[in-house]
Amino acid sequence: MSDLDQLTQSLARNLKRWRGERGFTLDALAARAGVSRGMIIQIEQARTNPSVGTTVKLADALGVSITTLLDHEQGAQVRLVPESRAVRMWSTEAGSSTTLLVGAEARGPLELWTCRLMPGEGTTSDPHPEGTVELLHVTGGELTLLVDGRTHPVPAGTSAAFEAHVPHGYRNEGDEPTAFTMTVAIPPVRRSAPGNA
Repeated sequence: MSDLDQLTQSLARNLKRWRGERGFTLDALAARAGVSRGMIIQIEQARTNPSVGTTVKLADALGVSITTLLDHEQGAQVRLVPESRAVRMWSTEAGSSTTLLVGAEARGPLELWTCRLMPGEGTTSDPHPEGTVELLHVTGGELTLLVDGRTHPVPAGTSAAFEAHVPHGYRNEGDEPTAFTMTVAIPPVRRSAPGNA
């Protein structure tokens, strides 16, 4: 089985599991995530590989990390993730990329990312749930951080923290590659009461 097939199967299984644990119907999850009911059905049947944006929306709506939705080895007390098992979520032909290194579910999802942006490239993110915080540390180049329409230059060696419930993104406006590590902390989702799904 290829890595992509394994991710598709893991996502299908984990999406069904977490939707059941949260007590969400297909329609309720579709409404919460802003993803069509048909798309959720296709994902749960392992018939499609959704975009990163769709996966993030589903994870946010369920109150779990992307790692949890893609992980096929849940349950270990200590989980080591070798470089070969990190999940490349986005990349360009020029060499920009974001890679999800590891995540956890303690008191809400917590994710650790490594990101690389080539000159002139960038990526954006939809708003996360209220209470989500992102921490980042630039290890090379200079990052242009965009938060709610405002830009913030973040040079190498500098760290930043921001509330990520607003539109945000990351750009490299310099002449050399930009590299940074990022942590995303998402607040837990409360379970739906019966009849409120």
